[in-house]
Amino acid sequence: MAGKLIAKPAKELAPIKFTEIDKLFDRTQETYRSIARRAFELFEGKGRISGHDLEDWLRAESELLHPIHITINESEKGFKVQAEVPGFSAKELEASVEPRRLTITGQRETKGKHEKGKTIYSERCANQILRVIDLPAEVDPAKATATLKDGILDFNIPKAIPAKKVRTGRKAASHFVRSGQ
Repeated sequence: MAGKLIAKPAKELAPIKFTEIDKLFDRTQETYRSIARRAFELFEGKGRISGHDLEDWLRAESELLHPIHITINESEKGFKVQAEVPGFSAKELEASVEPRRLTITGQRETKGKHEKGKTIYSERCANQILRVIDLPAEVDPAKATATLKDGILDFNIPKAIPAKKVRTGRKAASHFVRSGQ
């Protein structure tokens, strides 16, 4: 008899709090240092043979960071970014939006189970994520929102209001102001 799939109700939307990039800087730097240490260990393990720096870096990164698959959609008004972060809760994630960049970081705690017996096969998954996405247009960080539902982190990031050229008086000189101000 085949197994039966039981549909579970979808989890509610969990809002994600945005963090200032300065607060994420230390975590980001520590992550890069960890990757660099592991890449150097791989380099040493191969007998210190040069020419495989990128390969060592990418392997170290894949060992230490959980991959985040990203989809970015652009409209006239802004960007919708979806990031796959399975197994991470809203409390374990942080994000920062800058005028041209989105940073997602997170770390989850895992509770290890030790079972008696011989291990036949085991897979591990990294418990840390870091993704920095350069956006193709300037955005308004103050109006960005993010929610987490069923392992998908959804960002709605409106584009910044473009500057308009305004003439003042009879002068030919002009200055720039943001519309709506």
